[in-house]
Amino acid sequence: MGAVCISSKSNPVIANTTKNEIKLKPTIPSRRSNTDKPWFDIQYHDKDCTRIMKPNEIKSMMLKPPNAINKTDLNRILGSLIGLALGDALGAHVEFRPYQYLCEHPVSDLQEGGTWGLALGDALGAHVEFRPYQYLCEHPVSDLQEGGTWGLIKGQFTDDTSMALCLATSLVVCRDFQAYDQLVRYKWWYRHGYMSSTGECFDIGAATRQSVLEFEERQKKFSIKHNIPYRDMDFLDDQSILSQFNVYCSDPGAAGNGGLMRLTPVPLFFHKDPAKAVEYSGISGKITHGDKRVYDACRFYGSLIVAALLGESKNELLDKHFYQKHISWFGNESLHEDIKKIAEGSYHNKKKGYVDGIRGKGFVVDSLEAALWAFSIDEGKFETGALAAVNLGDDTDTTAAIYGQLAGAYYGYDKLPKKWIDQVYAKEFITCLSEWIVYEGDNWFQNNSSSDTRL
Repeated sequence: MGAVCISSKSNPVIANTTKNEIKLKPTIPSRRSNTDKPWFDIQYHDKDCTRIMKPNEIKSMMLKPPNAINKTDLNRILGSLIGLALGDALGAHVEFRPYQYLCEHPVSDLQEGGTWGLALGDALGAHVEFRPYQYLCEHPVSDLQEGGTWGLIKGQFTDDTSMALCLATSLVVCRDFQAYDQLVRYKWWYRHGYMSSTGECFDIGAATRQSVLEFEERQKKFSIKHNIPYRDMDFLDDQSILSQFNVYCSDPGAAGNGGLMRLTPVPLFFHKDPAKAVEYSGISGKITHGDKRVYDACRFYGSLIVAALLGESKNELLDKHFYQKHISWFGNESLHEDIKKIAEGSYHNKKKGYVDGIRGKGFVVDSLEAALWAFSIDEGKFETGALAAVNLGDDTDTTAAIYGQLAGAYYGYDKLPKKWIDQVYAKEFITCLSEWIVYEGDNWFQNNSSSDTRL
C-alpha cells in the first residue's frame, strides 16, 4: 500500500508495510487534528492534571456555533438531552429501591442526597439496604460506612447522563460517528471523571466497566504492534489506522441497559438521515454491550427519537406498525424477536404497569418496554411519565433517563417542567452542547448523507 497520513500533518508510514500491519515512526505523535472545540475534551484546573473540570465549570470556556441554527431542531434536541438528565436525576436517590418501597414512598419531585444519607454507626448494612446480590458481589461491605450512595445535590446526574455527554461530545468534536473516540471518552470518564457531575466516575455498570478495561488492553497491544506511543493512542483519527482497531469490546452476552441509557446523541445528530441514525444507534450500544437485543433495542429506540424530531405524532410513534412503516430505516437487518414484540406494542396491554408485568430492571428488554409504557401513559405531560418510570422501582434513574430521551425529543425543551429545568446540573453546558449538535449534525448531513436515505 502507499503512504498514509495521521491527522492533517502528513506523518509518513514506514515503507514496506502490508494491509494488516501498519508501522508508524515512533517519534511522530498521531493526534487528532480537530482542536477547534477544546472545551469538549478533557480539561483540568491545574497543570499537574489532578483536578478535573466538571461540566458546570467549563461554561466560561465555551463558544457558540459560528452560524445561526434551526431553533425548532434545538428545542427538540435540547429537550431530549435535558429530558435524559431530568429522568436520571429524579431516580438517582432511589436507585435499586424495590417497587414496594416506592409504593410506600413514591417519588414526586427532584430530591438531593444519595439513596439514604445515614450517619456512621446506624447499621452495618444500612447504606446498602435493598442493593441486589450482584451489586454486593462487586462492592462487598467490609466495615461500617456513612452516607447514602453518592450524596448528590438536587438535579445532579449519574452515569446515564455522563456517558451520554461523552457520546455527544465525541460526535461534535469528530463531526461524525467514530466508535473509537467514544470508547476513549468512556475511558476518560472511568479513569478521570470526565463529564461526571461529581468529578469522579460512579455507578458504572459491570458490562461497561468490562468493555472499557478490554478497550484499554487493546489500545496497549495496538500501540506496541503499530509503534504508536501509548500517550497518543487516545488521539488517533486517521481512518486507515482506526479501521484496523476492533471497537467491539463487549462480551457477546452482555444485555444490560447501558447502551440504551446513553443513546440519544446519536439519533439527534443524524436524524436527517434516518437510516444512518438507526445504523449508528445500534453500533453505539454494541461496542459495550454485545447482545443482539441491545443492538436492536438501540436501533428501534433511535428510530423513535428520529421520528419525534421529524415531527411524527405520538400516535404514530406508538403505532404497533411503526417498525413496518419505517422498515427502510433498518436496512436488511430484522429485529430480535424480544425487541420486535415491544415494537409491536406489548406495553399497550400492560396499562397498570408493574401489576401487569412492566419492570424497571437493568435488562435491556425490560428497560425498553418500561420506557415506552411510561411514554404511552404520561397523558401528554413529561412530569407524569418520568415519575411513573421512577416509581416502578429498581433501576429507577435509568428507566426514567431512557423515557426522558424520547419524551424530551417529542415534547421539546419548552414543554419540560420549568421547576425541574431550573435545577438541572450543568444546564448551560448541555445547552451549548445541544447547539453544537444541531450545527455539526446539519453540516454532516449536507456533506456526507447517503443519497438514498436523504429526506
